[in-house]
Amino acid sequence: MMFRRRQPQALKDRMRDYFWPRIGLRRAWRYLMHRMLRIDDTSYGIAAGLASGIAISFTPFVGFHFVLAALLAWLIRANIIASALGTLVGNPWTLPFIYVCTYEVGMRILGAEHAAMLPDDITLKYLIAHPMRLLLPMMVGGLPTAILAWFVTFFPLKVLVARAQKLRRHRRAATRAAGTRKRAKTR
Repeated sequence: MMFRRRQPQALKDRMRDYFWPRIGLRRAWRYLMHRMLRIDDTSYGIAAGLASGIAISFTPFVGFHFVLAALLAWLIRANIIASALGTLVGNPWTLPFIYVCTYEVGMRILGAEHAAMLPDDITLKYLIAHPMRLLLPMMVGGLPTAILAWFVTFFPLKVLVARAQKLRRHRRAATRAAGTRKRAKTR
């Protein structure tokens, strides 16, 4: 109740803010980065959690990304909150590219020609009638791309998070020391 709006936001405004935040994309991104770096966990936990969320974004199970990322993070003893932030890689701008990539990889693994399996125009009716023609190649292609995405993102993130945590510890120590000197001078 304390942090709610006085006037509830209309659905169209909420949708607009989801796709294009009022504060701007850069500021929203910086806010998420600050929140992620302030998570009280080791650099492994944060980096592995983020990598888990990013990897799960390469699967075709859109409604279950948060749950699957949390499960993967729990299994590898990573930070679950960081895994939720990692799933933000799968957003409305990136998912079309991710899904085309996973579909193509899946078709190559299955050894099938994509022109032979899909019609020129894919409709919702077609997807309901033949769900595995699109879903099977995406599941098969999503697994190796998810594993690759995990490894490609984990190692650089671990180094970056460790550096950021070390810098933050030094800044906090310097601030505490400055406060101690100031209090000593006033006595």
